Amino acid sequence: MQGHGYGGTPALRYRYRAAGCVLLVAHLLAVGWLALRPLTAPWVTAAPLEPLATIRADLALSPWEATRAIGAGMLPLAPLGVLLPWARGRLAASPLGSLTRTVFTSAMLSLALQVVQSGVVGQVLDVDALLLNVTGVAITHLAVVPAVRARLRRRGDRRGPQALPRKEAAQGRTPTIPRVGVAP
Repeated sequence: MQGHGYGGTPALRYRYRAAGCVLLVAHLLAVGWLALRPLTAPWVTAAPLEPLATIRADLALSPWEATRAIGAGMLPLAPLGVLLPWARGRLAASPLGSLTRTVFTSAMLSLALQVVQSGVVGQVLDVDALLLNVTGVAITHLAVVPAVRARLRRRGDRRGPQALPRKEAAQGRTPTIPRVGVAP
């Protein structure tokens, strides 16, 4: 039996993973619904395709407005930093590999969302929104996932390894066959 995830029974591990998948799908549906609503605006600016142009414009505002604008760009996909590793259900994953998979997956989801969003009335493609989304996911992942995995591993180590149930009693040593020489 391989130990792939959380301590406890396989049914409990399955429930953790299923809960992570359900929460991930629910979050993606909510973000998609919020991002793909048409906006009523008398005019729409051209797509800002220059990296960091929107962020520089936000930083030119007051500190409170800059924090609000940049935070609003980081928060929508930030829960993916926790939900993607949770849905995968591995405790013994490499921290760098987990971060790489999570950031890449969130970047692809954010890119797909930005491309689809550009076809909605009043929405434009924004490279900085993509950068802020991915940054929010990476910060959330680094702040939460390694600590939670370490705590779950420690909790599983305290319980000790669980012995597999034996179906038969031990029958002693395995018999060996003596070597027989080659006939002349």
